[in-house]
Amino acid sequence: MAYIEVDVARQSLRLWDRMGGRLLWEVAVATAKNGVGERRGSYQTPRGLHVIRAKIGAGAPSGTVFVGRRPTGEIYSAALRSLYPQRDWVLTRILWLSGLEVGKNRGGEVDTMRRYIYIHGAPDGDAMGTPSSHGCVKMRNDDVIALFDRVEPGTKVQILA
Repeated sequence: MAYIEVDVARQSLRLWDRMGGRLLWEVAVATAKNGVGERRGSYQTPRGLHVIRAKIGAGAPSGTVFVGRRPTGEIYSAALRSLYPQRDWVLTRILWLSGLEVGKNRGGEVDTMRRYIYIHGAPDGDAMGTPSSHGCVKMRNDDVIALFDRVEPGTKVQILA
């Protein structure tokens, strides 16, 4: 089984082979514009050990728009973005995270899952390598598809600051 490491300082995601401890893949991502933190309503990326709770969007076309983890029937485009300029674009695939550290990222006001923190696709024009999300880990659509196909629910995700 694989293991994911998100390095906030480097704005990168690494996929490791859990058995051999070797790096399988590394890609640029975008974490929260507001930095790191676990509190509900902070719009920050939570630190610590997490697990993929659910995989959402298998087989959906690249650019599929999700709202509330459900496809809207839309495919992202520049025209759609101009219609909804303030929308937080969650595209293509969702890996929903759940914290594993009680009091740090699980339970109460610091619960990653209840904060709806995901690894998800983003508009291809959005910069990667620069913090810009509302708390999630954003990836290019091709990259999130590749990651989605290589991991399962239960895969551990360590978010380092």
